[in-house]
Amino acid sequence: MSNPRVRKIADRIQVIVAQMLERRIKDPRLGFVTVTDVRVSGDTQQASVFYTAMSDDPTELAATAAALESAKGLIRSEVAKQLGMRHAPSLEFIHDALPETARHLDEVLARAKAQDEAVAASRGATYAGEEDPYKKPRDDEDDWDGELDEDEGTEPFETGAARPPQEP
Repeated sequence: MSNPRVRKIADRIQVIVAQMLERRIKDPRLGFVTVTDVRVSGDTQQASVFYTAMSDDPTELAATAAALESAKGLIRSEVAKQLGMRHAPSLEFIHDALPETARHLDEVLARAKAQDEAVAASRGATYAGEEDPYKKPRDDEDDWDGELDEDEGTEPFETGAARPPQEP
């Protein structure tokens, strides 16, 4: 569905179906339905309408699916009329499982976070090695006694001062 024309048709179908469900379809089996997405085939002959229903009860979900199936012809004729296309796409209503999947992932992440916190609480706060594991620079002034070894041949110099030139 990379074609911009097909994407526009899908967006328009989503709006038309949502308006039809809100205003014209008066089936008592139809619960609170939200049209989440519409996917149209490349030749615009078939449209898959994804919806979610507010209820979690399987019998109410089945009743909502049956109500959508019975209203499919009326919705398709309205889509054809408003789109002005020669051939109206056939509609297929699919219950969108994305909210349930997202809810399940949230529960799994909450359990993992609780387990991490339990492990962190049980491990204690003692250091594995020294309290400060970083090496500190050695203080060279303490090691130097102010005298040069005989093989060095140069006099000591202060830190920051330039070294005397060496003779070849």
